[in-house]
Amino acid sequence: QVQLVESGGGLVQAGDSLRLSCAASGRTFSGYAMGWFRQAPGKEREFVAAISGSGGRTASADSAKGRFTISRDNAKNTMYLQMNSLKPEDTAVYYCAATGRYSVTISRTPRGYDFWGQGTQVTVSS
Repeated sequence: QVQLVESGGGLVQAGDSLRLSCAASGRTFSGYAMGWFRQAPGKEREFVAAISGSGGRTASADSAKGRFTISRDNAKNTMYLQMNSLKPEDTAVYYCAATGRYSVTISRTPRGYDFWGQGTQVTVSS
């Protein structure tokens, strides 16, 4: 059974940092793209960042550029999201996702991913 488990969320103040982790089990995702999405109350799930299977290519939403860094350790079957200079508008449930399909492109939409974690809450106070 494939599982993606996020951790590292919490309550922080504006300007603080957090590092989210996504640990995969049940199969290896080495070679398959993975990504982070977030969903705030009353809003649709939105793309944050994604990384290719090898880790050599990344994609980020404009809101994440310059502040968030996505990375992965295929030996540990784990993906990370380093979030710096957090803002109140970053408050959301953050989900990790993985695709089970090879692709030359990195998807920025939820439909591009086949496996999802349960989410971790990030709350940034002003």
